[in-house]
Amino acid sequence: MPGPAPKHPSTRARRNDPKKGFTSLPAGGRLGAIPPWPLRPNPFMTAQLETARDRVASLQVDLEAAEDGRARGRLRRELSKNEMTVATLSLQIEQATDDEVALWDDLWRTPQATVWEDSHSSREVAQYVRWKVLAEQGDLKAAAEARQLSDRLGLNPLALTRLHLEIERADEAETRGEQRRKKATPPTDNKPKGDPRGTLRAV
Repeated sequence: MPGPAPKHPSTRARRNDPKKGFTSLPAGGRLGAIPPWPLRPNPFMTAQLETARDRVASLQVDLEAAEDGRARGRLRRELSKNEMTVATLSLQIEQATDDEVALWDDLWRTPQATVWEDSHSSREVAQYVRWKVLAEQGDLKAAAEARQLSDRLGLNPLALTRLHLEIERADEAETRGEQRRKKATPPTDNKPKGDPRGTLRAV
């Protein structure tokens, strides 16, 4: 008996389409207001800063009470060292916070952000931001954590494929925009109208 009739090439192409079942993300990125940054300053660095401030206060008291010249010199050197630590940590926390907020704002303008918004993943995105900023400061453990979260959030091409996501091409986005505009525009009657005097009748 003859076998089944061959299927149309377009049917075979749809069955073998590697992008079948993928969610299309807007090429222009996510629109709308950016969520507020949800995390407090880095708790580890904040604890170091508070410890250094306490040490400065204690050294100032000891320096005022010291009578021996040698002891006063040693206390001044230690006080200066700890004051430098306070200034350094304060600057690091300020810069890290600025970097976190800037990266946070950039990420919420990406196409992937539409998925995060639907899945309520803002805290996970914030964790990625924190690890990423620390990684850029040279923290190797933070770099490993950032890479893992990057995969989960679809922030690289391979991760997008694993998550069945694709960013639409610019020409596709333009075509869809034109289609939406056509649907929103009411049809107009462009037929030329005849001379209204032709409808007048003599009485």
